[in-house]
Amino acid sequence: MSRLTLILSASLCAAVASPVAAQEAPVPERPRLIVAIAVDQFSADLFDQYRSHVTGGLARLARGVVFPSGYQPHSATETCPGHATILTGSWPSRTGIIANDWIDLDTAREDKTVYCLEDESVPGSNSDHYTVSPKHLRMPTLGDRMKAVAPATRVVAVSGKDRGAVAMGGKGADQTWWWGGKGFVGYVGAPVPNTVTRTNAAVTKRIATAQPALALPAYCQPLDRAIPVGGGRTVGTGRFARAAGNASAFANSPEKDAATLALAAAFVQDLQLGQRSTTDLLAVSLSATDHVGHSYGTNGAEMCLQLTSLDRDLGNFFDVLDATGIDYAVVLTADHGGHDLPERNRQLGIADAQRVDPALAPSAVGKIVAGKLGLAENPLFGGTGGDIWIDPKLTSDQRAEITAATVAHYRAQPQVAAILTRAEIEATPRPTASPELWTVAERARATYVPDRSGDLMLALKPHVTPIPHGSRGSVATHGSFWDYDRRVPILFWREGLVGFEQPVPVQVADILPSLAGWAGITVPSNEIDGTCRDLIAGPQSSCR
Repeated sequence: MSRLTLILSASLCAAVASPVAAQEAPVPERPRLIVAIAVDQFSADLFDQYRSHVTGGLARLARGVVFPSGYQPHSATETCPGHATILTGSWPSRTGIIANDWIDLDTAREDKTVYCLEDESVPGSNSDHYTVSPKHLRMPTLGDRMKAVAPATRVVAVSGKDRGAVAMGGKGADQTWWWGGKGFVGYVGAPVPNTVTRTNAAVTKRIATAQPALALPAYCQPLDRAIPVGGGRTVGTGRFARAAGNASAFANSPEKDAATLALAAAFVQDLQLGQRSTTDLLAVSLSATDHVGHSYGTNGAEMCLQLTSLDRDLGNFFDVLDATGIDYAVVLTADHGGHDLPERNRQLGIADAQRVDPALAPSAVGKIVAGKLGLAENPLFGGTGGDIWIDPKLTSDQRAEITAATVAHYRAQPQVAAILTRAEIEATPRPTASPELWTVAERARATYVPDRSGDLMLALKPHVTPIPHGSRGSVATHGSFWDYDRRVPILFWREGLVGFEQPVPVQVADILPSLAGWAGITVPSNEIDGTCRDLIAGPQSSCR
């Protein structure tokens, strides 16, 4: 019995609804339930690599309408901006979500870093211990638009991360729940339904049970190879064995996805999603692939086990939906891709794979610039790759000097592909070409928000991992300008939908307008960045 089945059996209990009789009538124009699934860090490369091995839920979706080259075309290939794009149809430049967090040097509070889904006005809130809020999301989601047309629509969002649930559910979701460390939590003050209480009890019971090492399928065995990453640490041979009671290990393993899907299934049953006259929306964000990618990389035995589990758990989840007899439609995509750790990439033919030089951090470069210009303090703020802010307290002349000196310094560094100024980004027209053809400046332009973005934007060269050391914390990551982080699959499935594959590059922002007809809404094209994609293999069109 799978982990998902164990949690489901305990969390659904007597709440399971009676199956609706199967219908022989033609597929109705509008499904009763739309299920939008985001698999965090599920790159197109991973989909390509494991497609021939899947037999469960991913295999079902691969028989539907497949866009293997979907793009998160912007430069902000992180969790929060990626999830905000999926169901708004908009790039970060519209959603306002430019990164997982950004720096606001004008804020009065001591912590100048703002988390993407934080209400920083709450006393005591900071970017590490924050009050979750959708206030920074500037575009309505699919669920928000559906409820505006049909208020009886039920919108539920569940995720392994707060930013996955909130960014996909939007501001008007009826239920928004995410993993809180030992169980699922929601907005401060939100009533806790029995659905969550029951699922948390099942999860607690599961955590209290030790998890033995997972068996490695034959197709995973060639990846079972230890890769040294420094400090005596290796990755590549993990099996996700877990001691009883270890909630942290539970949350960083395939078990977390099983728990998230169990909660989603319980909400379907308890709220009778898809079993009323309106079309409902269930948004599910699965985080374990991202945790595994960061902790172990994307090309080892650990990721193989994760995707094997994901495929099986999705299959079990769809079986639960099938048992209700409802007409449901599914879209699955990712918030961003990911890149393997450089130590293994070098062994697998990427000779220029390397870790970033710590001297490229703005904290280090700022000291050099300050010394050249005779400044008393470091004027630069930000991370190594992405936005860099210049101290707003300085005069315009000083800021101009700092910009010139910083740009000159970065452009001389061998690991830097580009550094763009605010003026250069603002002068770049809105991209209109196919996403794989966008320039570095166009990718930055799609991320740029004047009142939040930095004064400079740094792009490291391809295969430069912005983690200086692999001996502690994450060994691999995402967040770059490059296609291994930008390209993700987009898969649509519905019973009776004739499957086909379209390899031409499309955008994740195309999901919202492509689902609009199914959702019973009209979305003006000038309000979003995506384009409707026809999901009917024939002379008819699903786009209106």
